[in-house]
Amino acid sequence: MMNNNINKTFKFPSPAKLNLFLHVVGQRSDGYHELETLFQFLDYSDTIEISITENTDIVLLTPIKGISNEDNLIVKAAHLLQEHLQKNQDTPIYGAKISIEKILPMGGGLGGGSSNAATILVALNTLWQSNFSHIELAKMGLTLGADIPIFVHGFAAFAQGIGEQLTPVEPAECWYLVSKPKVNISTASVFASADLPRKTAKLASDEFSNNYCDHDLFNEDSFNEGKYHNDCQTMVIKHYDEVAKLLAWLVEYAPSRMTGTGACIFSRFSSQQEACDLQAKLPIGISSFVAQGLNKSPLRSVIEQLKSSN
Repeated sequence: MMNNNINKTFKFPSPAKLNLFLHVVGQRSDGYHELETLFQFLDYSDTIEISITENTDIVLLTPIKGISNEDNLIVKAAHLLQEHLQKNQDTPIYGAKISIEKILPMGGGLGGGSSNAATILVALNTLWQSNFSHIELAKMGLTLGADIPIFVHGFAAFAQGIGEQLTPVEPAECWYLVSKPKVNISTASVFASADLPRKTAKLASDEFSNNYCDHDLFNEDSFNEGKYHNDCQTMVIKHYDEVAKLLAWLVEYAPSRMTGTGACIFSRFSSQQEACDLQAKLPIGISSFVAQGLNKSPLRSVIEQLKSSN
């Protein structure tokens, strides 16, 4: 069957995520950490542009400084999909020219690299007409990074295991001010730290039931020691003074918490204007953006539109 997407150019969003909380509940014998976390997307995305080619080359037109193309998760994800397609000799193998407009900060805990890889898997699966299911794509993505399945599936979720066991939930789609001090934090260094709490008690099995979430995750007196918190924040504010100072400043104005392994901190508001008002007061040198939380990934919406138009 002829692929009508050849030599056409398509644009796809690659959104940020927040960890509304992140509990480290144990560590496995293989070194991976057992987590309980609540993911929500943000209406704030990198943009990935893809042109499908008849040859099988994967060409990244916008390399990232300091990262070779072959080590870039975008290229790895594309090659991974090709490898799975090669197992079926009746399936044609295509290539792609890819460029990315990057606005998500690196080392911020917003999942930028994982989101980029997931967007490539989902977008190329559609454009190459590969017909892998989201479950199959998520399994592929998990071999590249623990956060990739959440971006592949595209719904807000309570995640367990190493982040791959997902239960759909619907937290309030609040407005957030996301702020980042001038520091990048390595995920590997956080999880390797002796100061990372690793024994948070697991939540009750019915705490987050399917497609339901009425919790106020920010109603604790202390965002570090409350029922819902971020164990990585405990370690990061001990070792990164820039994060500790910004967090201490933000919590004077709004419920605020670090996302992922940092260094970004999100502050919750009921309106866009409230978020923008605090953004205008941020200390000099702090990068920031305002975005709304989303329970459905914008990538999923674009893919649905693309499929309906074909």
